Amino acid sequence: MLGRVHQLIAWSKSHQGKKLIRFTSVSGISTLTSLTVITIVYGGLRWGVVWSTIFGNLVATIPSYYLNRTWTWGKRGRSHLVKEIIPFWTMSGLGITFSFFGSLFAKHIVHTHHFPHEVNTVIVLAANFMSFAIFWVLKLIVFNKIFHVSELEEVEEHLEHEEELLAHGGEEVSP
Repeated sequence: MLGRVHQLIAWSKSHQGKKLIRFTSVSGISTLTSLTVITIVYGGLRWGVVWSTIFGNLVATIPSYYLNRTWTWGKRGRSHLVKEIIPFWTMSGLGITFSFFGSLFAKHIVHTHHFPHEVNTVIVLAANFMSFAIFWVLKLIVFNKIFHVSELEEVEEHLEHEEELLAHGGEEVSP
């Protein structure tokens, strides 16, 4: 068990581990952003279920794009329209569409049962959260392709080589 913990810690320090941790952190920030906005507009302002969900998710895509682009994938400078912006917003649109269907399910529950508005708010938030969770893995795979940088492969190879050197006391290991 302790060996696996050490492997997990070592992996979390690798380039791929750091990237996945950052992507997961950005997803958490994005999810919290959408849930906060939905709580305000549905729970507080009493917008409709569907419009609240769509609006909350649209607002959350803004920090998601910039944090993923700069922090997770280390991209700087102007965004590339065809290679970054269009694929990101396409995937985000698909995610919002997925959340839309989750909101329809929540709307059905809210309108079928006559729970207090606070309970309805929790149902709407849960449906949105589940939509995010289901769609998350697909986004990870696609975004990793969108923001892939060729230098990252070289960096990964270099880091792996350094890890091998450290593991063998600094001596070169033949392949």
